[in-house]
Amino acid sequence: MQNLFDLTGKIAVITGGSRGIGEMIAEGFVANGVKTYISSRKAEACDATAERLSEQGECISIPADLSTSEGVQSLANEIKSRESRLDILVNNAGATWGASIEEFPESGWDKVMDINVKGPFFLTQALLPLLEASATPEDPARIINVGSIDGINVNQLGTYSYGPSKAAIHHLTRTLASHLADRNITANAIAPGPFPSKMTAGIAKAMGEKIREGVPLKRWGEPADMAGTAIFLAAKASAYISGAVIPVDGGIVGSSRTL
Repeated sequence: MQNLFDLTGKIAVITGGSRGIGEMIAEGFVANGVKTYISSRKAEACDATAERLSEQGECISIPADLSTSEGVQSLANEIKSRESRLDILVNNAGATWGASIEEFPESGWDKVMDINVKGPFFLTQALLPLLEASATPEDPARIINVGSIDGINVNQLGTYSYGPSKAAIHHLTRTLASHLADRNITANAIAPGPFPSKMTAGIAKAMGEKIREGVPLKRWGEPADMAGTAIFLAAKASAYISGAVIPVDGGIVGSSRTL
């Protein structure tokens, strides 16, 4: 029963790893001995985060625009040129869009669906050979998709494509878990509640206290909350878990509350 959470020597790719949820997961991995590749659209931000996290371990920046098929393939090809195996793939890159239902544009719908659903599927497809190369029955390769409690509950904001995209990534997770089990690859999802990030900065400024009061544990999430869950899903401790969607939300989903 020792070393259930030991990640030393593992190799991970985290999309959207330069800030927010992705950065929280990356920091947890790097601090626990994982060689961690992070990717994001903005090269300067990605490089800066990798430089900061490299003070704790090994973190490599590979900027890529995962809203396009070309960007997805470019990232996959770069990883393949550097590594012969991949232990952990974290599909975290995401986007949202807000507008009234009367004014919600097709471009906003497509952008969110492309980044939040299409990108994770095709990056997983492209990196499947590397995941298979590391997978064993005792220690499967891991796919960790980042969804949202908005894919479980319904929020009160005009983000009409965001919740459906996250519900889709939850179901994609279950689909991957089923289809990849015979290849010794697990797939699980994390469904974050309120965490501080650039994406939530606007709503935090406008309704931060109201949101906090709506969380049963009466606080926003902290980096250790997210990193701890990702470490569990990447470690031997979770080797028999696949197809799960884990809310990390201070009890919001469990209490059936909406914000």
